[in-house]
Amino acid sequence: MNNTPQLHQYLPSDEIDLFELFGAIWKQKKLVIGCTIVAGLLGVGYAYLAPRVYQVSSVLRPAAINELDALNRSEVYKLPPADALAKVTAQLDSYETRLGFFRANPALFEAFQQPGRSLEQSFEAFNNNAINLVLPDPKKADSNSVRLEMQYPNGIDGVAILNGLVAYAIARQRQQVGADLKVIVNNRLSEIKGKIDAARANYETGKASQIAKLLEADKVKRAQLRDELGALRLQMETQRTSRLAELAEAISIAKSIGIRNPTTPSAMGTEALRGSSQVMRTEVTNQKIPLYFMGSEALEAERAALTRRTNSDFTNPRIAEIGKELRMLEVNREVEVLDSRKSEDMFLQDVEPLWAEEARLRGLNIDMSALKLVTVDRQAQEPLGPLKPKKSVIVALSLLAGLMLGVLVALIRHFVRVRRETGPFSVHDERRLPRP
Repeated sequence: MNNTPQLHQYLPSDEIDLFELFGAIWKQKKLVIGCTIVAGLLGVGYAYLAPRVYQVSSVLRPAAINELDALNRSEVYKLPPADALAKVTAQLDSYETRLGFFRANPALFEAFQQPGRSLEQSFEAFNNNAINLVLPDPKKADSNSVRLEMQYPNGIDGVAILNGLVAYAIARQRQQVGADLKVIVNNRLSEIKGKIDAARANYETGKASQIAKLLEADKVKRAQLRDELGALRLQMETQRTSRLAELAEAISIAKSIGIRNPTTPSAMGTEALRGSSQVMRTEVTNQKIPLYFMGSEALEAERAALTRRTNSDFTNPRIAEIGKELRMLEVNREVEVLDSRKSEDMFLQDVEPLWAEEARLRGLNIDMSALKLVTVDRQAQEPLGPLKPKKSVIVALSLLAGLMLGVLVALIRHFVRVRRETGPFSVHDERRLPRP
């Protein structure tokens, strides 16, 4: 029991002495320094032998308002600067746009084309690994720029590729805007033409209807006048026949009573009175004197005249009026004027605004080649150095890795040596232990 503490003097301890570890590492400092130097040399070799990768970028910002003023003032196509930047960004991110630029500039992409690969496969390698589009952060209100980045190995003209792609996308979007503007203008012109044609057709229909109404009214009026003329002539013929019969009867009476010359009933009563003195008589009566008092000679003369009459139109003034009206109805001057119109579009209703809009649309002369959709705030420039590999970082990391590896090896060697020295009890160790 009293010898137990002495036994612990010979047993291994689980505690780690840091000073002892530092001392052990210091004793193996050559090994640590050697590992560090070897790793550093490997890092330096990799840094100088690894393929260099360069990076260029271009920044796009919205164009000034005055750059798009001509397009927006056309009242046909509205394109605010922010929307123009968004459209150009969509073009830069478009697979079709990038493939079109790839096909249009084969000399710039010779390094990406490898034997056994199709054009599309070579483009996929370029599109997936080389180009990166950085969109504005929606959380930042003042972030309104778009950055296009490209990483490329040595031997490729990345500046020309990136600037060319930006210019190609802008030109493509400009062509798209021009095509959209042309389609919109043509659609509006077609719409205006349809409205004018509808107004013209409406006018033609109204004009034809008006002429038909006028001609129909003239026809009705002409028929009514002819009917009236026929009725008047029939009436006059009837009156002539009646007058002839009346004259024949009066002539017969006048001859029977011996009246040859015109006379009156009172004159016949005093015919027998013959005196030396001349007498003037005045006769007032309200009774119609019979026709036979006109005397047979006058009556026969009237009958002979009526018998020889072939046309009695002159006896009624209304017939002359009817003839005048019929003559005027032969030509309708209003219809004649309507038919003789040469510039009938001048009489169309509510088409003046349409003509003005048509003239304005046809007069649009927007120079799409000078349309500035975005502002290239920064073009791609030749990089000052490669993006990869970063030599200083690689050398520092390799030195650090070598140092850690050297320390690790030194510690392993130290613990192995300690293990051997403090391993399981040997026979000599048992002999050294005190007896109870």
